[in-house]
Formats: sequence, C-alpha cells, structure tokens
Amino acid sequence: MTNEFIKQKLTDKFGEQITNWEEPYGMLTFTVPAAQNLKVMQHLYDEETLRFRFLTDLTAVHFPDRKGEELSVVYHLHNLVDNARIRMKIFVPIETPDVFTASQLFSAANWMERETYDFFGVNFVGHPNLIRILNVDEMDYFPMRKEYPMEDPTRIDKDDEMFGR
Repeated sequence: MTNEFIKQKLTDKFGEQITNWEEPYGMLTFTVPAAQNLKVMQHLYDEETLRFRFLTDLTAVHFPDRKGEELSVVYHLHNLVDNARIRMKIFVPIETPDVFTASQLFSAANWMERETYDFFGVNFVGHPNLIRILNVDEMDYFPMRKEYPMEDPTRIDKDDEMFGR
C-alpha cells in the first residue's frame, strides 16, 4: 500500500475537503475539517482496501499564533495488515475546542481523549466520561497550552555554572 494509493482513495471520497498533503519522513499527513473527523476515520476503518483499524496515538498541539486554529488534534492511524501508517490533523479555535469523539470507533481513544482534554482542553463531544485523568480535578487551566511566558533567562539559580556545567 502506497501513500499515493491512500491519498487517491481519500480524494475520491472526500475531494477538496482534505488538504495540506505532506509526507514528512515518509508518513502520509493530511488535514481534515473538524466537522469531518469521524466521517474520514470511519471511511479509513471501513474501506476494505484501506483498513486503518488501529489508533496508535491521539494528542493535541497548541499553536497560539494561528488565529481561529489554535488547537490541532493529531491522530496516528495504522493499517496492521499492510503495515501502513498515516497522520490526520484537525484544527479548532481555542474558544470552542469541540471535536467529535472517536471512542466509539476506537476503544483506545477513550483514555487518549481524556488525556488530551486534561492537558489541552479539547472538548470531545460525545465522549462517555470526559474528565481529568492525570491532573487534579481542581485544576482550572490546561498545562500544555502555551499561555504562559517562558522563564526569565536572567535568573541566576538557573545558571549552568551553578550545576557544574
């Protein structure tokens, strides 16, 4: 199974809705509209010639400079039969970070979505138990967002000389 074949099958089904085709390090990567994430994943799962039935990873990335697309949810899918891997990205605004849950399609998505919610604040609509999984319940912020300034580089307690470097 080649990246060109996968791209052609997705283009045939979804046309111009799928954008930003890339192949970093040989892994086919593309962007899908947030409202279409489940439809695309369901097609990748059901289509007998594609068979992407294993969710390897699900996480988010915060891009504070991309207005209206500050949060990106990234899915890594694997076809175990043909040993093919792909990366699917969606972008959502930080004000309404709503994404449809994939937990009914991939049971592994349940905990991965909870972790992504816990650290980035992505609201997985339809998730059966979207609560914090690693941080304390009282936490009122999402620690992996780039919303806080970097440490002061002039602090002397962070000087390498103090650590024998």
